[in-house]
Amino acid sequence: MTLPRFIALIPAAGVGSRMGTAMPKQYAPLAGKPMIQHVMQTFSDSPLIDAVYVVVNRRYEYIARLPDFPRTRLLRCGGETRQQSVINGLRAIEAEVDVDDWVLVHDAARPGLDHDLIEKLIAFVRDDPVGGLLAVPVVDTIKRSDGHSHAEQTVPREQLWAAQTPQMFRHAQLLSALQSSQSITDEASAFERMGLKPRLVEGSPRNFKVTLPEDRLLAELYLKGRA
Repeated sequence: MTLPRFIALIPAAGVGSRMGTAMPKQYAPLAGKPMIQHVMQTFSDSPLIDAVYVVVNRRYEYIARLPDFPRTRLLRCGGETRQQSVINGLRAIEAEVDVDDWVLVHDAARPGLDHDLIEKLIAFVRDDPVGGLLAVPVVDTIKRSDGHSHAEQTVPREQLWAAQTPQMFRHAQLLSALQSSQSITDEASAFERMGLKPRLVEGSPRNFKVTLPEDRLLAELYLKGRA
C-alpha cells in the first residue's frame, strides 16, 4: 500500500487591504525578503513535505520576482476568496495527488512557521480520521460586545482556542468539505459544519498572522531571533 504524502498548499491571491501597503501584503518586504518567501522556503526545506503549491492571482507578477524553490510550483488560479483559492488549487492538483494524500493549507501571511511546528502537526494528525490544525489556547479574558462598543458578557475561555495554520486534511475530503460549505474562514470550519471534530494541535505565538502594519514589526523580531 502506498503511504500518503504530505503536500503544502499556500493560498496567496489575496490583497491584504488592512496592511495599507502598495502591493499585496504577502509580497511586502519582511526581514530582507518578501513575506511569502519565508513561507515558501520553510516548506521547501522541510524533509517531510513532498510538494509545495502556491495559489496566486493571475494578474499579479510579484511572484515572478521570487527565487525558485525545489518541489515548488505556482498555480495561477487564485479566487476572489481564500476558500475559492484553496478549492481551485485542490482541483488543479487532482491529477498529481492521491485522494488520501494530506494537504497542509497555510496562510502566506504567517511567516513564523518553522520545521518543528510542521513536524508536530504531522505527528499528531497523520493517524487522525478527520484531520487537524495548529491552534493556541486563548489566554486573555474575552468579552462579548453588545454591538455598540460596550462589554456585555465575559466569555469563559477554558475551551477556547485561536486557530492557526497549517490546517491538515486529506485531499479528497478537504475538497468535498469546502465545496459543500459557504462563507467559511478556515478549512476546519468546513469539517465542523459536517459534524466532524478536527484535532487541535498546540502551535506557537510566533506563528501569528500578519494583518496590520504593526504586526510586521513583531514578525521581523521573531524572524531575526530577537523576540
